[in-house]
Amino acid sequence: MFEKLIVVDGRGHLLGRLASIVAKELLNGQRVVVVRCEELEMSNSIYANRVKFQDFLKKRTATNPKRGPFHETSPAELFKRAVRGMIPRKTARGAAALQRLKAVEGVPAPYDTVKRMVVPSALRVIRLKPGRRFTNVGEFAKTIGWKQSETLKTLEAKRKVKSAAYFEKKKARLAVLRKAVQAADYSAVKPTLQKFGMA
Repeated sequence: MFEKLIVVDGRGHLLGRLASIVAKELLNGQRVVVVRCEELEMSNSIYANRVKFQDFLKKRTATNPKRGPFHETSPAELFKRAVRGMIPRKTARGAAALQRLKAVEGVPAPYDTVKRMVVPSALRVIRLKPGRRFTNVGEFAKTIGWKQSETLKTLEAKRKVKSAAYFEKKKARLAVLRKAVQAADYSAVKPTLQKFGMA
C-alpha cells in the first residue's frame, strides 16, 4: 500500500473480484493502473452476460436520454464502472479515490516498461470452480458494440515483438554478468565476506 504506482495486468482476472480489491486500494490512497482490460474475465456464459447487459441498456432518462445513464461498451469503461459502484463516489473521499484509478486496453507506452502485478485472490483459475462457464470481457464488449478490438490486436502484436527483443537482450546481459561473477577472484576480499557470512 502507498507505493508510488501499482500497475496491474488484467489478464486472467475476474472483473468483479479485481474491482473490489482495486476499490479498497483506491480508498486507502493508492494510485492504480489496470492494463489489458480486454483480457479480464467474468463468470457465467457470454449469452447470460449479454441478457443482463440488454436489461441495463433499457435503463434511460425518460425525458432526455442524453442525461444518462451512459452505456459504455469498452472493456476499460466496463471495469471502471464496476469499481465506481464499489466507491462512495458522491463524497469528496470517493471522488478523490476515483481520480487515482486508470484503466486501459492493451499496454500503452508508459506502462510497457513498468513491472506489472498480478492479484492472486482475483485470478479466475483460483476463484472459479473448474468446469464453470466464463466470458472474456474483450469478446463480450465486441458483441455489445465495442469497435476497437482489431486496432488493439495490431498494436498488441507490435508491442509483443518489441518486448520479446528486449527480453532476449536482457537474458544475454544477465548471462555475461553471471560469467563475470563466476570468473571473479574473491581471494582478496574473502575475510570480509566471511565476516558478514557471505562466503
